[in-house]
Amino acid sequence: MKTKSSEISTVIIVNKNRQQTLHFKTKHLSHLKHYGLSILAVILLLAGAIVYLRSQNQKQEEEKTQLLSQITKLKGAIPVYAQQQKKEMNAQAYVQTIEGKLQKINDYLRKRGLKGFSIKAVGGNGNAEGAKLSDDETYSLYSDYLSNLVHTVAFTPMGYPRISSLTSFFGYRSDPFNSAHAEFHPGIDFRGAKGDEAKCTASGRVIFTGWYGGYGNCVRIQHANNFETLYGHLSYISVKVGQDVTLGQKIGEVGSTGRSTGAHLHYEVRKNGKPVNPITFLTLNN
Repeated sequence: MKTKSSEISTVIIVNKNRQQTLHFKTKHLSHLKHYGLSILAVILLLAGAIVYLRSQNQKQEEEKTQLLSQITKLKGAIPVYAQQQKKEMNAQAYVQTIEGKLQKINDYLRKRGLKGFSIKAVGGNGNAEGAKLSDDETYSLYSDYLSNLVHTVAFTPMGYPRISSLTSFFGYRSDPFNSAHAEFHPGIDFRGAKGDEAKCTASGRVIFTGWYGGYGNCVRIQHANNFETLYGHLSYISVKVGQDVTLGQKIGEVGSTGRSTGAHLHYEVRKNGKPVNPITFLTLNN
């Protein structure tokens, strides 16, 4: 269909170098006004949104400044308030501190397979010397005691490297390879299957991993107070020499490497380099 000449408008653009002619439908000229109004409306809408957002942002900044001012005032008032309320609040705050430390101790014990414990009452033992101490002195002594207890429990071998029954004990026994002879067994053996987890019984640093004579694949960990633990006959070792480990962390898997008649975990506790009976470290009551 041929377009009529009245339906076409021509625009001529002239510059110094050349002349350019543009042709478009005449009906679009009548729409230019609508196009312009639409664009203007969009611009006004965007401008309004920007003004509104700036207003809201400024309001939030003002509220933030007020809050910071109030916090600063409260921080300045805390030392004065704390000094005035020290006697009234000291006991309550101290009890909360004790509860937190006891909870940490119980967590350590549960990771070792041991039951936690509780203290029914907190305070002095009622003797004459204890009665002479001020509240602050009593609180300080108990806090130090509990802090030391937390450290001792964390770094002293205690509990079970794996939760299972014992198959062999510390001391002299019949040689499993020759029942006619006796041998000294420097640790205890835990029943297990190949691949079962073996966990360290205290935080410390790994000082040996690898093949260790009759122990087969072995891990040795140095702890505080000249304690050392040894885990033997492992099928897999998951730690490295020099690595710091925490109580309850996996150090390897049960196996039957070395001088062994079947899958089990050999466990030793050493003090100053000499083996001691691990049974005494399995519970708090020994």
